[in-house]
Amino acid sequence: MSVQQYNRIVLKLSGEAMAGEKGFGLSPEIIKSVANQVKEVVDLGVEVAVVVGGGNIWRGKIGSEMGMDRATADYMGMLATVMNSLALQDSLEKQGVETRVLSSIEMRQVAEPYIRRRAIRHLEKKRVVIFAAGTGNPYFSTDTTAALRAAEIEADVILMAKNNVDGVYSADPKTDSAAIKYEELSYFEVIQQGLQVMDSTASTLCMDNDIPLVVFSIMENGNIKRAVLGDKIGTVVRRTL
Repeated sequence: MSVQQYNRIVLKLSGEAMAGEKGFGLSPEIIKSVANQVKEVVDLGVEVAVVVGGGNIWRGKIGSEMGMDRATADYMGMLATVMNSLALQDSLEKQGVETRVLSSIEMRQVAEPYIRRRAIRHLEKKRVVIFAAGTGNPYFSTDTTAALRAAEIEADVILMAKNNVDGVYSADPKTDSAAIKYEELSYFEVIQQGLQVMDSTASTLCMDNDIPLVVFSIMENGNIKRAVLGDKIGTVVRRTL
């Protein structure tokens, strides 16, 4: 029988994961599935924080390529993460899971301002906390937000849920049939080999603070629970092997 491995987790959801196969916008079925999986983990007594990307609505990189000021494009991306966070909050609360959205950009009508101690207190009360608006600063990704918040709240692990891949591969498995799936990696190997797990800032932050990372597919129901129970799914990245 599997034994619960983690007591406090940060779940990192890409914006694309919220869109499903469409690749843009919001998929009600996917959001409901994610909420179901989060509820399963909450019912185990695990404290859950979530960081959601915004790539299904807006990507700062696209804005930059259009000639838009990078900081402006990134702020637009942060607002997209707030929309995703509110959608996930609504779905969780419909299933009876008490949830709070904490935003790095103040918008008191829709979310609480991010305060570290408040976030920890919500978690201790077994509320799901969703961190919105990234770090509140341009030039930082939501991967870096996940690493930063995990360090701040002293999370045991970051669970990185993907919608188009079930772990870390040596190359893109969709275009390279010889791509090898890794079961375990060190952060140094991720950085050295340039593997597209998370950006280098986030990887370094996780490595320096000894925060393990589990990369897995969100598309299979129950995978978040399996990851929490320590089942061998996806790829585990640690400071040292």
